[in-house]
Amino acid sequence: MKLCNICHKISATDQDHLDCIQRRNIELGDEDFKNKIPERLNLSKNTQDLGVEVRAILEHLSRDKDSSDES
Repeated sequence: MKLCNICHKISATDQDHLDCIQRRNIELGDEDFKNKIPERLNLSKNTQDLGVEVRAILEHLSRDKDSSDES
């Protein structure tokens, strides 16, 4: 038995908990993804070059925000 290096709880094996390892990998992956979003979209250059799907999502989000602001 030893302590998990991630959650600092007792581990029955001599390794970190598998769910702690997976959660850490997901969090690190999500952080990398968040940092790459502006690079992928390149919103600062030209919004007309965005795909139809992306423009539709952005318009939908802006409408939802506007309607919630009016309430």
